Amino acid sequence: YSYLNYAAICAAAAGCRTAILDIDYHHGNGTQDIVRGMEDVSFASIHADPATDYPFYWGHAEESGGNILNLSLPRGTEFGAYDAALARALDWIVEDTPELLIVSYGADTYAGDPISHFAIQTSDYFKLAQRIAALGLPTLIIMEGGYAVDALGANVAAFLEGF
Repeated sequence: YSYLNYAAICAAAAGCRTAILDIDYHHGNGTQDIVRGMEDVSFASIHADPATDYPFYWGHAEESGGNILNLSLPRGTEFGAYDAALARALDWIVEDTPELLIVSYGADTYAGDPISHFAIQTSDYFKLAQRIAALGLPTLIIMEGGYAVDALGANVAAFLEGF
């Protein structure tokens, strides 16, 4: 779906220890492939279980290791379970002491999104962003997805307000 991987490009150009947090509905398989093994970049992805959702062949827990953490969630995941996965990802990120955080943000985790099978509500995006912002790291947010066009503006605004 992408010709340029903006998260990986920004991480490579940052010139400092960088963490990429992918919170788009789908696994960031391209990002994982590009940054795997990079000493100054860590990558954590919270995404739909690849056993049931695209990209199917990437994003399994057993691919985690080194600078990669994959946290897949089942269809129907609500805020509480998603928030717990986010807390785990952020704890893992902090262990690597990054100087910059890049967030691949996708509002396609929204309950009303036509491709999502999660149950995240608009008000939940504010809380997710607050948790991320609490790290106190300089943060670059890259918009990755969101296909519930009527709700997209409200979901993005709620997320940004959380910062």
